[in-house]
Amino acid sequence: MPAVPPVLAPGSEAELRQQLVTVARRLNASGLNQGTSGNLSVRIPGGLLITPSSLPYELMQPQDLVALDLAGGCRDGGSRRPSSEWRLHADILAGRPEIAAVLHCHSIHATALACHGRAIPPFHYMTAVAGGDDIRCAPYATFGTAELSDLAVAALVDRRACLLAQHGQVALGASLDQALRIAIEVETLAQMYLQALQLGEPPLLSPEQMAAVHHQFRTLLYGAGA
Repeated sequence: MPAVPPVLAPGSEAELRQQLVTVARRLNASGLNQGTSGNLSVRIPGGLLITPSSLPYELMQPQDLVALDLAGGCRDGGSRRPSSEWRLHADILAGRPEIAAVLHCHSIHATALACHGRAIPPFHYMTAVAGGDDIRCAPYATFGTAELSDLAVAALVDRRACLLAQHGQVALGASLDQALRIAIEVETLAQMYLQALQLGEPPLLSPEQMAAVHHQFRTLLYGAGA
């Protein structure tokens, strides 16, 4: 079977640089991220653009983004270092041709669950937004390592989001906007789940009920917008 060509977000590299800066600022403005802790990337031909290390988003300009190949080699000769999580982004994009954007952040409620190593189960039908019945939590590994990347890639099989134990969340999309929307939904679900737990473990939707949700999503093309 021939290889599936990777999805590219629409726009020239210059346009994608501006989009990435805009979405990075929206990420912090939304409250999903704090300071310089998150990172975003978007696929370009032969590699990716990624946010630089330790540069506040409000100061970041399109020329500050770092162009890498999928092995982590710098492609543009810029002076900025890529995010320490570049390997996570590169490995996800290398293995998921249908994905064009990766977003990682330390949103408060998703991270609170991740600090307990807890997945988000199908307590609410919107867990289907990540592509499955639940949103898995990858085991802990040190940030920036191949081990973390491997564990996240495994947790993201057939999913567009996962939690990272004692760390945060990852969301994927066919565009930067879609990745941000999924990250916001994951954080909302995490907050609702934490609130529901105050009354005890909530009842879960059955596999049959979730199958009906997935069918409805496909029928309505829910969440398919780039």
